[in-house]
Order: sequence, then C-alpha cells, then structure tokens
Amino acid sequence: MGKKQSKRRQDDPNSRLVCRNRKARHNYEILDELECGIVLKGSEVKSVRSGKVTIDEAFARMKDGELWLIACNIAEYPQANVMNHEPTRPRKLLLQKRQLQKFAESATQQGLTLIPLSMYFSRGFVKVKIAIARGRKLYDKREKLKKESARRDISQAMGARR
Repeated sequence: MGKKQSKRRQDDPNSRLVCRNRKARHNYEILDELECGIVLKGSEVKSVRSGKVTIDEAFARMKDGELWLIACNIAEYPQANVMNHEPTRPRKLLLQKRQLQKFAESATQQGLTLIPLSMYFSRGFVKVKIAIARGRKLYDKREKLKKESARRDISQAMGARR
C-alpha cells in the first residue's frame, strides 16, 4: 500500500478499521494476504458500523467453488428486532476468479489455513483482509517472542547510546 492510498484512507470518513485479529500473527506464520468483499445483510452492516464484530475465532473455507467466512461473530442489531440476523452464520466472501483459484490451490496444501486478519470499511464497503497462514507450534511461538524481545533490547540499547 503506497503513501497516497494510506493517506486517502485516513482522509475518507467511509474508510476505517472495524476490528483486527490480534492473535493471528502470533499463532500463524502469514504467507500471503488478500483483500476481499463480504456479503452482509442490512442489520449486519449496522452492527459492523457500531464495531460489534469479533473475528478472533473465524476462518475461511472453500465450499462449492466459493469462499465462505465461518465463525465470524457479528452481534445482533437491537433496532432491527424482527428483521435481525443470526450472529455466527457463514458469510460469502467476494473474490475474482483468478484470486480464488490461486488461494484455493494454496489453501488445499497440508497445514495451511485461511484466516481473516482484519475487517474494515473502504469507500463505504465492508472489506475483509484474508491471509494464507501456516499454524505455529508452541516452540515456534516461544522462539518468535525471544527474537522480538532481543531485537527490542538492542534497539533500546542503541537509543540509550545516543
């Protein structure tokens, strides 16, 4: 993402981050990322605008040649009493065919998972950033934390020298 794009996103009131999967980068090794749209009902969009979304337990699956977001929890919208939605229903993700084929090939490999990294508004539309990821073992997580801690200590020592 270039400087012009990120600047435009900050200026646009219809572009903002709704939620982020914070544990994704800790639990998984991210191999590739892709932005995609999502099919939502009206009451779901209202709940997303108010920030009542969790994607921590969510994942994506291929079903009948389509990509579906499963276990994403979008809270019910209180004002949509009768016309409300089911909070954890599967939601279809919108991708181009080329992107879908590329992702499907990668996702079918052993040990790879499709996980959502973040959900945000872009020009008024709800977008989901999906990543192809490989699950980390416990010892990998520990090793990553040690490396980050060492890097942080080095940068603090270098800053103190100045």
